[in-house]
Amino acid sequence: MKKSLLKEVSYERLVRQGIRLLEGIITSMVLLLFLGCIAFGGYAMWDSNQLYVDADTTQYEQYKPKDKDTRSFTELKAINKDVIGWLSVYGTNIDYPLVQAEDNETYVNTSVTGEQMLSGSIFLDYRNQPDFSDFNSIIYGHHMSNQVMFGEIGDFQDELYFKEHRYGKLYDGQQEYGIEFFAFIEADAYDKSVYAPAITETDRQQEYLAGLFEKALHTREIETGRLDRFVLLSTCTSSATNGRHILVGQLSDKVYDDPFLKERIVGAFENVDGFWTQPLFWVFITVLVFADMWLVVKRCRERKEKT
Repeated sequence: MKKSLLKEVSYERLVRQGIRLLEGIITSMVLLLFLGCIAFGGYAMWDSNQLYVDADTTQYEQYKPKDKDTRSFTELKAINKDVIGWLSVYGTNIDYPLVQAEDNETYVNTSVTGEQMLSGSIFLDYRNQPDFSDFNSIIYGHHMSNQVMFGEIGDFQDELYFKEHRYGKLYDGQQEYGIEFFAFIEADAYDKSVYAPAITETDRQQEYLAGLFEKALHTREIETGRLDRFVLLSTCTSSATNGRHILVGQLSDKVYDDPFLKERIVGAFENVDGFWTQPLFWVFITVLVFADMWLVVKRCRERKEKT
């Protein structure tokens, strides 16, 4: 009888030890999964954020031509011969060097300094003259969040925003020009009536302009009253298949003052979304909650066994 009882006690103890061992293994696996998720989530958020950091205008600020001092811009041209100018849209973070290649594919995923980068560069259509002497010049850039590259072009869809953001500036490597934006257009990427740069025939030019105004969501009259040389800033949009947003501005010898200059206070992390906006952050929180619940259940079981 005693032997049988001892065997039952020993068996029960063995089972408990086995359960504790199994719980320990499961707990270790949960913790390893938890730590793995933290590591992966941290890397993914860093990698995602790095894309926006690399594309931020501050990466090129040191090369921006200032007044008559163009030495820094000359240094950038020495790094990459395809650099042709600089584009600024007042009141936005669009303040980038411009490049032009022998095609429209090179700088889709290549930085201004010639490195592979998903955010690419702001580039002029290869069919245009690099001094912007054409009737219509088309400039392309990726639509990205965090207000980098051409991510803010879509904001001009709002009529009030369009009215408040009227001017910009363009440097062609030799001279500065003012830009007065007079139209915002929603178009298709394969619309040849829009994506036809460097039109030379007078009749076609007038027909082209009429087509732009017909497609425009917002327009305004310009100060000079002449539309003889202008730029189209084109970027993609998720609102339609092959959809494009285009901001159109007239070039002028008059360089306009930046009305937003006094208001601009740029913080070190102004263009970086908070972690709470990242999906992986919520994955991290979910794993953390489950791990915590598992530990609570484990402690409750241990207390039950002791009593």
